[in-house]
Amino acid sequence: MTDVRVTYDKTVDAAYVYLTEPQDHVKSARMYPCDPVDVDGMINLDFDEQGRLIGIEVLAASSKLPAYLLRSAERLDTEGS
Repeated sequence: MTDVRVTYDKTVDAAYVYLTEPQDHVKSARMYPCDPVDVDGMINLDFDEQGRLIGIEVLAASSKLPAYLLRSAERLDTEGS
């Protein structure tokens, strides 16, 4: 299984799943929001200049992502520091 970088901020319950090499500093050129009604929340897909999916932002992450993934995520809030 490939390692994927995930960050999580519990204070705002938001996670980001990076789909790029950890050392790459790819900037998002376009963001596509998923329909919040269809996914019962807010999920945004980030794409680079070439149209490749580079990351996924998940709001209300604790209700959308597996608990093990959030526990192992890099914490951005002070609780995980």
